[in-house]
Amino acid sequence: MGRVQGKVALITGGASGIGLSTARLMAREGAKVVIADYNVNGANEAAAAIRDSGGEAVGLFLDASKEASIKEAVEFTVKQYGMITVLFNNVGLTDLQKDLDVVNIDLVEWDRLMNVNAKSVLLGSRFAIPHMVKAGGGSIVNTASMAGFAGDSVRSAYGASKAAVVNLTKYTAAQYGKDNIRCNAVAPGLILTPAAKTSMPQAVLDIFEKYNALPYHGEADDIGYTVLFLASDESKFITGQTIQVEGGHYMANPSISDFNQYLAQFQQ
Repeated sequence: MGRVQGKVALITGGASGIGLSTARLMAREGAKVVIADYNVNGANEAAAAIRDSGGEAVGLFLDASKEASIKEAVEFTVKQYGMITVLFNNVGLTDLQKDLDVVNIDLVEWDRLMNVNAKSVLLGSRFAIPHMVKAGGGSIVNTASMAGFAGDSVRSAYGASKAAVVNLTKYTAAQYGKDNIRCNAVAPGLILTPAAKTSMPQAVLDIFEKYNALPYHGEADDIGYTVLFLASDESKFITGQTIQVEGGHYMANPSISDFNQYLAQFQQ
């Protein structure tokens, strides 16, 4: 207990999935938490549940596509709790019907994903950093993705936006490290959030698991605990890094699973 005691955290996209897991863990470990989400009812319900468990949290509406809304979320956090020392830039969007290969991608969708997935990270940091400087420092954690490290058949905009988050993380860390502000990112693989469980066919889940080094998928808490570590003073000498939490999906030669199946026929 108390790993982030006394810290004030703004968590965007905090009403469900990875954001909700992180909010619960942060509050349990002593942080005061603002849960900001487009789904304001979900944010308020999550905050109420945290308060019922003895933590301190409030919900807030956030439209991560709007600069003014992001600024308001930061200012609300400071007004509510006197400062902001942790920012978890977690909002991210994708649409497999429109985010296609580079020839067929919907360009409106390209702009939308770049605005929400990358620009919102920039803006969250832009508005939070001056307050962190006043507070004597802070930790920014950005949600990237394993999609930012390799190509895919679709999701061109999503992958490009998450690659931008990886590099923006480095730039932010380099520019504000002397102000005692750290900036890191977490890159999830396929995580079994409620949305993933309901929207992804079992066949797709099986394909991803086949190429994991581990024999299972990740859970939201696997990311939440990583963010908690990066927000805490336990990681005080880590900055500019992106931690890939993806079960070793990209760790080995991608053909290893098929090659092992090939070898197995000679061992029978």
